[in-house]
Amino acid sequence: MMEPPEGWELRGRPPALFRRFEFGSYRETRLFLDGLADLSEETGMHPQNISFGTTYANITLEAPDGGEPGQEEYALAARINALSGPAAS
Repeated sequence: MMEPPEGWELRGRPPALFRRFEFGSYRETRLFLDGLADLSEETGMHPQNISFGTTYANITLEAPDGGEPGQEEYALAARINALSGPAAS
């Protein structure tokens, strides 16, 4: 089994990748979500669940076949990490 990218964890059955991103302001959260929308359009891959508030965003990535996340989901998670920049925890 692959190790999830930094900050991500496997949750549920079947497992899905999950990460909570926290930001210092609504502006930072909004910039992250805008970048995530652009990344989703570029890759054709979309998180199955996004919930957010003023200073956080929860992201869930599931495998399209209902199984365990694979290489594509792990790669997308790593690219989402890059969007968060140093401001996110």
